[in-house]
Amino acid sequence: MNTTKRQISGLLIVVGNSLTGIGCIGLVLALSGLIEAEFFALGISSGIRVIGSVAITGCLSSAVGYGVVEYFEK
Repeated sequence: MNTTKRQISGLLIVVGNSLTGIGCIGLVLALSGLIEAEFFALGISSGIRVIGSVAITGCLSSAVGYGVVEYFEK
């Protein structure tokens, strides 16, 4: 696997894992009442849904990054 693909997959993995961590911490803080979830509300979406979307986006990004690594190692 060449350097550019490795850097892109590494970036996806780091960003994805970071977003997943931030989203999970945000969900725990919002559900425990330490932060106000409605602060993150956009339009008709509730704050919990937006915070959860951050965690889901992180999961998907890291899955793509790991998939790229696995695909090119074959």
